[in-house]
Amino acid sequence: MSFAKLFREYDIRGIADTELNNSFTWALGRAVADLLKSKNETSIFVGQDVRVSSPRLAKTLTAGLEAGGINVRMLSPGPTPLLYFAAHEKNKDFPCSSGIMVTGSHNPPEFNGFKMVVCDTAIYGDEIQKLRAPVEKYISQAPTSFNCKAPTVDRSEAYIRFSVDNLKIKNPSQIRVVLDAGNGAGGPLGVATYKALGLDVVPLFCDFDGNFPNHHPDPTIPKNLIHLQKKVQEVNAAFGIAFDGDGDRIGVVSSSGEILFGDQILIYLARDLLKECPKAKIISEVKSSQILYDELQRMGAQPIVWKTGHSLIKAKLKETGAELAGEMSGHIFFKNRFFGYDDAIYAGARFIEAYSKNPTESIDQFLKGLPKVYNTPELRVDCPDEEKFALVDQFVSLAKKTFKQEDVLDIDGARVKFPGLGWALIRASNTQPIVVMRFEGNSEEALSKVKGYFEQILSQISPRLEIPS
Repeated sequence: MSFAKLFREYDIRGIADTELNNSFTWALGRAVADLLKSKNETSIFVGQDVRVSSPRLAKTLTAGLEAGGINVRMLSPGPTPLLYFAAHEKNKDFPCSSGIMVTGSHNPPEFNGFKMVVCDTAIYGDEIQKLRAPVEKYISQAPTSFNCKAPTVDRSEAYIRFSVDNLKIKNPSQIRVVLDAGNGAGGPLGVATYKALGLDVVPLFCDFDGNFPNHHPDPTIPKNLIHLQKKVQEVNAAFGIAFDGDGDRIGVVSSSGEILFGDQILIYLARDLLKECPKAKIISEVKSSQILYDELQRMGAQPIVWKTGHSLIKAKLKETGAELAGEMSGHIFFKNRFFGYDDAIYAGARFIEAYSKNPTESIDQFLKGLPKVYNTPELRVDCPDEEKFALVDQFVSLAKKTFKQEDVLDIDGARVKFPGLGWALIRASNTQPIVVMRFEGNSEEALSKVKGYFEQILSQISPRLEIPS
């Protein structure tokens, strides 16, 4: 079996029962053990989401880590942010700054995978690729039975205690919020945390079920928010919050059922944060609306446009000392009063905290107050992995010859500004065999013109890159 496709940009991922077999998972543990020891780290946490395959993978991974001489603590089933919290809190009983999360995130139930933090730093890109050779080496040494000695610990109480001490929500009992966890890993901890904060919480699909029987746990897809929209209106809640499968991405819907996209959530959070941290650096990605960057600048922030990808954003946050970052996908990162990683439970609590300071303004009123633009969702065009980056590079090169240099941002594909009209984006996905496009105009007519200018370049490169209708 070729394992190359399992090693992705941000994680290791595959079909649990076939590709992530016991030998592979044990070998991964053994390879990570070598990586840890090379950095003088001897301990690690192993977390797991609620997928049916996660207990097996966590046990086998732990056996490999222990075979490599690493001291392991397994966490009770829960969200990825709880693993990050355990690795960041510097608990005196188990001093450790590393962790591996067994999770398939928001992917279909048959998938699973591994997200990794080593010495407070997320492992992604080349660092993930460097694990391939040692994994392939250790597979031949894998035993036929897998026993692990690691005790299981629960850091939920510590997480809740931290949240209560950290957050200051005004009149929490007067704020009714619906929480839809999609039967994923964040439900019980999310409900317990919000109740500990004194909120009126209405749980929706917050019990564990790794088969995700009610809807797929991905809050970026509108059809997955239908139950939440109905429940929010049914119980007259202030708004609703949704988590993805492993609890590191957030979605929000208003009291009328309007969906807030990732950049709109970031504007709302930034507006409150800037009262505490004027002129703060705030990061988002190339897919975000120009409204976000204009609003951040208007409010006095220092906006930073960066590459798409939660690990890339996390690294940029660390590099720049920014206080807040966020992606269209719902990954929200707080350095301000937090640890700089993506956590839907904490981001939701900060959203609630911001709302509590101005409860007379509904989320619908906030949305109506934003400037009006016309944009497309992410448009995805199939393109083989071996071709997608070269095609986008061709586009970048041609765009720089066609438009003014200062109007072409090429940090992640090409985001081309059309002054007075809007902007357009093309980039190669780091995780799928697709090219992503997005368009935004100041009016419907402007949006059509932006697409037309973009199409002129696309037609010179490849028919495969036609703008989807």
